[in-house]
Amino acid sequence: MKTNWTLYLVALVSALLFGFAEVLRDNAAQTFLPSVVETENLEKANGRMWSAEALTNSFIGPPLGSLLVGIAIFLPFFIDASSFFIAAALIALISGSFRSKPVSEVVEKTNFRSELKEGFSWLWRHTLLRPMAIILGAMNGIGSFVGAVYILFAQEILHTSVFVFAILGTAGAIGGMLGGSFGPRVSKKIGSGTSLALVLITAPIFLLITGLTSSWQVVWVVTAVETFLAVLWNVITVSLRQSIIPTQLLGRVNSVYRFFAWGSIPIGIFLGGALVSVVQHWASREMALRSTFFAGALLATLLAIFAIPRLTTARLEAVRS
Repeated sequence: MKTNWTLYLVALVSALLFGFAEVLRDNAAQTFLPSVVETENLEKANGRMWSAEALTNSFIGPPLGSLLVGIAIFLPFFIDASSFFIAAALIALISGSFRSKPVSEVVEKTNFRSELKEGFSWLWRHTLLRPMAIILGAMNGIGSFVGAVYILFAQEILHTSVFVFAILGTAGAIGGMLGGSFGPRVSKKIGSGTSLALVLITAPIFLLITGLTSSWQVVWVVTAVETFLAVLWNVITVSLRQSIIPTQLLGRVNSVYRFFAWGSIPIGIFLGGALVSVVQHWASREMALRSTFFAGALLATLLAIFAIPRLTTARLEAVRS
């Protein structure tokens, strides 16, 4: 079949623009939320947002998209475009003034570069958010390190069919919804620092279990629990940032924080693929694929040793006050 390069380029550019828009939306949503939610309710509000996103992204969106494609191949695109207009209209209905400074206040004109520098400087000087950003970047790097071979691992080690692989995909959705619903309660019950420590301690254990197993059922359970804990981490840390970063700096500091958090992902993907390529020269293909999980478990252990003393409940509550 001949490639339709025009359509291919349109799809490529559209995907790139959607990526830009998603980052803009995520940062804007996290910056906007403290304007409509009281500080003491931020964890609950963030949890509900994560649950809603997990539900719509993984359970409602895919089957609805498949149904619409079956009716007409162009229909999902029109429905998707309409959903953006509806979302914009709903946001416009939110009443209130959300300016970070009074209109009458004289504000010195600044450019994008100086504002970004100000956000970076504020984050880098902060004794808690700086290590937290670095720790999250390391966590995401390790996650992408093992995630780079996840599809191959599922196909060649777990021997999943297309249907079973789809079932594996539901684990993250269920874990995400439960994490959003119950994460704030867990944080309140055992403490925010203890909750973050739980995430860090269990990460290498789950990576080791995944690397040793050949059962997709075990991987499903591990993925569901991992996603629950990942959402628990996000609920706590996002709410913390929203409550301690000055309103006028929240957007730019969040942008810099997310740069640290997401910037390590392509590096992790590259290193994970490189490790498999190297190991399979002197070991079996199976061992090469499993090696990423073993190496990831080692890295996650070292990260936990570094991170846990820096993210205690006492330190988190101290910066809140």
